[in-house]
Amino acid sequence: MKNKGLRLNGHTILLLITIALFIVLYAGGCIAYGHKGFTHLQTFCNILITNAGLICVACGLTCVMLTAGIDISVGALIAMDCMLLAVGMQKGIGAVPMIIIVLVIGLVFGIVQGYMVGYLNIQPFIVTMAGMFFCRGMTAVICTDQVSITKDINPTFYAWANAKVIIPFGGYVNNKGKYMAPYVRPGVIVALLVLVIIYFMLKFTKFGRSLYAVGGNTQSAAMMGLNTKLIKMKAYILSSMLCSIGGICYCLNTMAGSVSQALGLEMDAISSAVIGGTLLTGGVGNVFGTFFGVLINGTISSIVKTNGKLASSWPNILTAALLFVFIVIQSAFAAIRERSKNK
Repeated sequence: MKNKGLRLNGHTILLLITIALFIVLYAGGCIAYGHKGFTHLQTFCNILITNAGLICVACGLTCVMLTAGIDISVGALIAMDCMLLAVGMQKGIGAVPMIIIVLVIGLVFGIVQGYMVGYLNIQPFIVTMAGMFFCRGMTAVICTDQVSITKDINPTFYAWANAKVIIPFGGYVNNKGKYMAPYVRPGVIVALLVLVIIYFMLKFTKFGRSLYAVGGNTQSAAMMGLNTKLIKMKAYILSSMLCSIGGICYCLNTMAGSVSQALGLEMDAISSAVIGGTLLTGGVGNVFGTFFGVLINGTISSIVKTNGKLASSWPNILTAALLFVFIVIQSAFAAIRERSKNK
């Protein structure tokens, strides 16, 4: 199995293209909307704050996609997590017990889906689609109304959501002469920790290397002595656990639970992973690239919001165009690699 470090091959070039695209997009936003404050460091921090939950989910989904699997239940699971947190706290349960409950549910949910995919050999799309319907239905069973988490309902969770981690550089002086220091929320710190941990797990641990091996060629991985069924199951457990962590970060940002919450978030996570260089066929991917895929989607949304005149559908249109381009590039590199093997 090849080392997955940064090498000048097709996959590394794809990662570099992703990073360069983010730089170009963000620089373009700074040039076009610098007068609206796009150049302030807080704009970048706001992208991280808004997408903290998505970063966690996309990291988990990358691990699943490395095994040539897919998980479309993540958006619905986040909606259920947020509703559980909101309703539970509304009924007087503390923030810490509710967070533990959400994490346990994520673990159980991942075990069920992972067992069905890994050991029962059911198609991942079918399993996770059933999981998506289940979570959306359970969200409505818990409560059909939007439930907000206010200071009166749970002061602890409210304090976490409104806490600021000040960045000691990159501030600016506003029109009133007041220095505005940039900041991030605790959810961003959690998301970045998840990113670093999963990066090192994939790069330096046996389990991480096994994910690449299973996705690259399941039969070869089995001949190497790897328990491919268990590895696939663990990938889905990891995805659901990271999704529940992402759900907590998402709830810290929205401070509410709703049946319609996180609609389409699974597609945002998949598109971020693909734009970041993860192959849908498995065996190739990097959470560092996925992170930049999230930043690209976040930057597009931020540019559209800053413009104020563009329709809200433009981020989806541009993301679809980028997906098409990156899938074509991936196919081209795969064809070139296949030709070089046959020579």
